[in-house]
Amino acid sequence: MYDSMAECLLCPKECGVDRLNGELGECLTGSEPFVASWDFHFGEEPPLVGNGGSGTIFMANCNLACKYCQNYHFSQEGEGFEVTVERLAEIMLELQETTASNINLVTPSHQVAVILMAIGRAKKAGLRIPIVYNCSGYEKEEIIRKLAGIIDIYLVDMRYNNNEVAREYSGCENYVAINRAAVKEMYRQVGDLKTDDDGLALSGLMVRHLVLPNDLSGSEGIFQFLAEEVSRETSVSLMSQYHPAYRALTDEKINRRITKDEFDKAKRAFYKAGLENGHIQDL
Repeated sequence: MYDSMAECLLCPKECGVDRLNGELGECLTGSEPFVASWDFHFGEEPPLVGNGGSGTIFMANCNLACKYCQNYHFSQEGEGFEVTVERLAEIMLELQETTASNINLVTPSHQVAVILMAIGRAKKAGLRIPIVYNCSGYEKEEIIRKLAGIIDIYLVDMRYNNNEVAREYSGCENYVAINRAAVKEMYRQVGDLKTDDDGLALSGLMVRHLVLPNDLSGSEGIFQFLAEEVSRETSVSLMSQYHPAYRALTDEKINRRITKDEFDKAKRAFYKAGLENGHIQDL
């Protein structure tokens, strides 16, 4: 997969640039791992945290351009630093050797080739805890297919049920079909979420859905899709914590927190669809 960066088609934007020779596509990322930070994260969903926290590695830059991104400093403004593949593997092992319950790779899509190389090195050196692919959901199905047997847990956003909204607020095309195809492939690989006796996630699919103001996230359609085409037992994190950040501050449709009525509407859609496993973060 590494050689594919010579004409990069790793994500649905298919920029076609030669990242191996310094050309940059829309993600503005070269051929080496570009990392913002790593630490033990206790703010993830409970099945990912455990006693030791999720060993979270924030990859810098992104293949989306969300107007409301709360991590815009490193997702869109380039904060971060290059490390070698060897160093990225060492970071995974250091997190495991301390307290991490898993290795949580945040925003991995545009760096998946070098991440796979690092995982391979880390596993040869003794990495054994679950690997979490924590992504925006704007993924190529054929790339996700290549992760079978490597990724244990997919933590994937389903942000929109409308392509025009996705284009306006995340700068991407054909989000709905691309997102749904990727989610179905993830489920095919790992199935419903499986946990140990302490409730710690071992493998499976978790879907995150952030409720946006004015129903821009299209919750009802997303939940119907999950119930009808994936599994009624899909583990869904229904999130209420949206707050305007970055360029959302000047957009009248999204420059406010969501209301209780808006979140209650999303909850009703979740239950109406017949979904059974929700981590619901009430207002």
